[in-house]
Amino acid sequence: MSVRIKFCGFTRAEDAALAAGLGVHAIGVVHVPGSKRHVPLEAMPALRAAVPKHIDLVALFVNPDADTVRATITQLQPNLLQFHGDEADAFCAQFGMPFIKAMAMGKGAGDISLRQKNYPSAQAFVLDGHAPGQLGGQGEGFAWNDLPALEKPVYLAGGLTPENVAEAIATMKPYAVDVSSGIESTPGVKDEMKMRDFIRAARGDER
Repeated sequence: MSVRIKFCGFTRAEDAALAAGLGVHAIGVVHVPGSKRHVPLEAMPALRAAVPKHIDLVALFVNPDADTVRATITQLQPNLLQFHGDEADAFCAQFGMPFIKAMAMGKGAGDISLRQKNYPSAQAFVLDGHAPGQLGGQGEGFAWNDLPALEKPVYLAGGLTPENVAEAIATMKPYAVDVSSGIESTPGVKDEMKMRDFIRAARGDER
């Protein structure tokens, strides 16, 4: 099966609709006050309307409270939740929805083999290049080789671009690739050509 492609950090409905038309498998929306890609609750219905039902719509959080997650679920109607902070497995699982858990791979992150065991309920792990306690989506990469096998599917993130995604896929053979800053003109604003080039490279399409 070919690798799945997730584009994250959408703030504009027109960008989400374009990405959907290009054939991505998942679209991420960030609800993290302080993030350059934060989407307030009132803007979420327009993004939901722009994403066809067959594409996973992912709501991303960093250390939210439960009420924030529930309000986002109501407004965005996501298919999948993504947690990027220090949330415990029980917190992530309480909403009755599948979730993926981000794992910081930057300096001081610790042993991924041990950390993964803390999230038995996770559907998959997002491996991102940021350090613990920092926000993802900053385009920070990490070494793809010599990583241990994980017990869950892997979304490979952190520093991916149209220029290096093919190498990343060949090296890691992830379940999915996940990109935000690598397909933008400015934070939260997606670049059509970068999106097209990323998809083409990830699929191994040389045309």
